[in-house]
Amino acid sequence: MARKSPTTRKRKPAVPKPLSDSALEMIAHRFRALSEPVRLRLLSTLMAGERNVTQLVEAAGTGQANVSKHLSVLKHAGMIATRRDGLSTICFIADPSIHQLCEIMCAKLKAEHQERIKALG
Repeated sequence: MARKSPTTRKRKPAVPKPLSDSALEMIAHRFRALSEPVRLRLLSTLMAGERNVTQLVEAAGTGQANVSKHLSVLKHAGMIATRRDGLSTICFIADPSIHQLCEIMCAKLKAEHQERIKALG
């Protein structure tokens, strides 16, 4: 009887190690930062490129104090960063994984939407 070569054997998927309580808290903190529609709108605007706070206030459709509060949450979560340019504060995406996360979620929502349309049609 011939033996199977190592290249033809199927490998079991690696079992991820359980996350520590502190790691889970960090993950929860990041997801909480994404739980507010205004913050999602700000991130969506920033994914198109850097913006100053005035531009973000216009995009968010809310007041500057509210936008500043939401930007602070996103900055504390490590998702955005800021830099000064004269009198303006420029905001930008600091964590490239935000782009990937949004692409995954948007693709999932698009697929679900298409399935609903098929079901109704």
